[in-house]
Amino acid sequence: MNNKVVYALYHAFVRRGFSTLRFNFRGVGRSQGKFDNGQGELSDAASALDWMQSFNANASACWVGGFSFGAWIGMQLLMRRPEIDGFVSVAPPANVFDFTFLAPCPSSGLIIHGTADDLVPEPSVAKLATKLASQRNIRVKYRTIEGANHFFGTHLDTLGGMVDSYLGDLVIQPPAAPVREPELAVALP
Repeated sequence: MNNKVVYALYHAFVRRGFSTLRFNFRGVGRSQGKFDNGQGELSDAASALDWMQSFNANASACWVGGFSFGAWIGMQLLMRRPEIDGFVSVAPPANVFDFTFLAPCPSSGLIIHGTADDLVPEPSVAKLATKLASQRNIRVKYRTIEGANHFFGTHLDTLGGMVDSYLGDLVIQPPAAPVREPELAVALP
């Protein structure tokens, strides 16, 4: 949860008025448990979303954002939770994990990838984005950041700006007054 990319996602959602949570999966940092190859981590994400919903029962929207492995988990959560309205996936590991479960993808969203990513080749993510964007009633925007590696190094401001701009294009505006119910977002490491 202290990854700089997750932090950038977190702040982009907060700037748009989302009630936002970032957390560690089991076995990461000081969290209990051990890595579970995605099954336990999906359960962790579902529990985090449940917890957020318990404090924001009247939220007007629910989104999930994830980075790398967290993007893969976030997309699986999207498939299992119909209340999720949209997603932001940063550097989804399309060369390592199977994303075919996204047929059909239930929500529109944004995929961002660095052109200099040495862990996840850009063409594998472009192929995933093209496949998702071709589905009926789904709008998937695919954006690349020139020169960014897997961890986006000096491109974190550009990344945050892309997410903020995407959310702004959807007319998700920062709160003018604290009277409206916040949207939810869960940022996955």
